[in-house]
Amino acid sequence: MKPDSQEFRKALGAFPTGVTVITTVDAEGNPVAMTASSFNSVSLEPPLVLFSIGNERSSLSAFLQARCFAIHVLGADQQDVSSRFARSGAGDFTGLRYTLSKDNVPLFEDFVARYECETRHEYEGGDHLIIVGEVRDFSAHDKPALLFHRGRYASIQDSPPS
Repeated sequence: MKPDSQEFRKALGAFPTGVTVITTVDAEGNPVAMTASSFNSVSLEPPLVLFSIGNERSSLSAFLQARCFAIHVLGADQQDVSSRFARSGAGDFTGLRYTLSKDNVPLFEDFVARYECETRHEYEGGDHLIIVGEVRDFSAHDKPALLFHRGRYASIQDSPPS
């Protein structure tokens, strides 16, 4: 029996995930971004990460043609950034502090962790495309991350080791 898609989505929401915004540029050089919780590490050697993007997302063509992207793990104080890029469009960068990488990928200045990647593999995954990137550079800050759990934002404060 095929699972009910709404119930399946609800069950997937039981797994808390981090929240990321993934950036690239489109064919005209315009910045593009999307919010995703489908981020995962793949390999340490070589350093590989992946994310998936819905086949219906308007930003899909930009991620397919750009070949470079950046994944930003958002901080607990960045719900507004997540919400801004969660819609199906490429999002509005107005008022956000960012620079451009050597590959012209938008790099947010505020993040918990950031991975600058070059696309290595693309795999069909049902109604999503799975994109694997090789990490070319990364940076991390010691601050609480934004989480998503059961359809809501959440955060945890790490307590110091005893």
